[in-house]
Amino acid sequence: MKILYKPFGIIAGVIAAKLGQKLFTALWARLDDSPPPDPRLQQTSLPKVVGAKTLEGALMSGVAAAVDRASANSFHHLTGIWPGPKEAESH
Repeated sequence: MKILYKPFGIIAGVIAAKLGQKLFTALWARLDDSPPPDPRLQQTSLPKVVGAKTLEGALMSGVAAAVDRASANSFHHLTGIWPGPKEAESH
């Protein structure tokens, strides 16, 4: 039955990517007047590139986790089945 969650997960991934990118673009516009730096441009400074990519990665990861959790909760609410493990595996 958990195979039914796959389409939910794929759609959630697409939504998360779009939301994360929009959030990064909006936040970057508040931080700097220029568009996010391209790491391959010679005149772009290393700290600016690393800072932009770090911010982008953190936002994308956080948004992906939030959307993934929301889609799992929605799937559980609709079907009564939790799509992932119920308990953390101990190592």
